[in-house]
Amino acid sequence: MNSKTYLIIGGTGGIGKAMVEQLIEITHRAATGIAVFATYHNSVPEIEADNLHWLKMDICDEESIKQSIEAIKSHSDHIDWVINCAGLLHTEQNQPEKALRQMESSFFLKNMQVNALASMLIAKHIKPLLKNASRSNANPAIFATISARVGSISDNELGGWYSYRMSKAALNMGMKNLSIEWSRSLKDVCVVVMQPGTVNTQLSAPFQANVKEGHLFSPVYSAESLLEVLSNMSSDQTASFFDWAGESIPW
Repeated sequence: MNSKTYLIIGGTGGIGKAMVEQLIEITHRAATGIAVFATYHNSVPEIEADNLHWLKMDICDEESIKQSIEAIKSHSDHIDWVINCAGLLHTEQNQPEKALRQMESSFFLKNMQVNALASMLIAKHIKPLLKNASRSNANPAIFATISARVGSISDNELGGWYSYRMSKAALNMGMKNLSIEWSRSLKDVCVVVMQPGTVNTQLSAPFQANVKEGHLFSPVYSAESLLEVLSNMSSDQTASFFDWAGESIPW
C-alpha cells in the first residue's frame, strides 16, 4: 500500500469509514506517502488527517460525481485505488421485499440507481485518473465495489429481496462488462466486486437476528480483510467476485 492514492466512496458508512481510518493509520505507522480521498453525502465528517481530503458527492447525481472527481485533480494527477463502499438495502419507508406483491417501482429504481448505476458513472469519470496511475501486472490499479452474495444468480436458493438482489446482479454484470472494456483500453487495472460478509452496520441492523454466531463482522475486521485481499491481487484477476477471505463467489 506504500505511496498510493486512494478514493473511498461512502467514507462515512461503516466499512468505508473503517477503510479510511485504517489507511490513515498505515500512513502514521509507516510514514508512507499515502493520500486518501473520501466522499460524504451530507455533513462533513469529523475525521481529520493531513493526508485526508473529504469530497461531497451524491452518487445518484452524475454531475455531483463529475464535480467531486474534478476536485481531486487539484490535489493529485492520478488515483491508484477506487473502492465504492456505498449501498442501499432498506429505507425508512421500505424493507427488502419478501414477496413479489411488495415490489414498488420507486424503491426498485432507487436500488438500481444506488447499487448498480453509481459504480458505472464513477468508473466513467475516474478513468483518466486511473490511466495516470503507475501500474503493472503484479501491482495493478484497482477499481472495486462492494456487492453481495445475494447478487449471485447461481447462489440464490432462498428468493426474496427482489430489488436488492436484482440491483447487485446488475452491478456484477456492469463490472464484468467494465473489466472487459478496460482490459483493452486501460491495461493493468483490476476490476473486482467484493462480498464483505455480514457486517455490523446500519445497513444490516434490521437483519442480524438470524446471523450465525461468529458470522457478524465488525466494520474494522471486514475493511481490513478486504484491503488485504485487494493488496494481493494482480491484473490477471480482473473480473473477480470474491469475499472478505479471498474466496471466489460464483456469478
